[in-house]
Amino acid sequence: MAFSESEDEPSYFAYSATLRIHGKDLPFEDIESALVVAPSHKHRAGDRRRPGARPYKDDAWHFTAPVAEEAELTEHLRRLWQTVEPAVHYLNQLDATVDVFCGYRSNHGAAGLAVEPDALQIFTALNVPFGLSVIVDSWLGERLSEPTAH
Repeated sequence: MAFSESEDEPSYFAYSATLRIHGKDLPFEDIESALVVAPSHKHRAGDRRRPGARPYKDDAWHFTAPVAEEAELTEHLRRLWQTVEPAVHYLNQLDATVDVFCGYRSNHGAAGLAVEPDALQIFTALNVPFGLSVIVDSWLGERLSEPTAH
């Protein structure tokens, strides 16, 4: 097991890949039929995450690949592609914004990741860019001489 720079804390690496569909009056049942899966999350415009929260501005239907977060991003994308591939034509014709959200979270700021070429098919098929949300939990804060202003 690798250790982070603070040597007492084991390094961790977590990954995710989520198909996201946003729009107005999304046909939830049709999407579920086309993809043959239930969403990981869905909401309608006007719904609230919790009481007092701002209402959502649009409908959303999300499906996160059912892969352990410790598995490499390549595995998450391959699994998501297995679900999406049969429904690519449907998704490309849908009057909605479709994308793939990829996440990488770690407490080790000097690490990186690689994605195998076959796992990138989903981006070409859906004509969406590959993007990655990167969160480094503790490494950065320990190394900054001064806090950064937001």
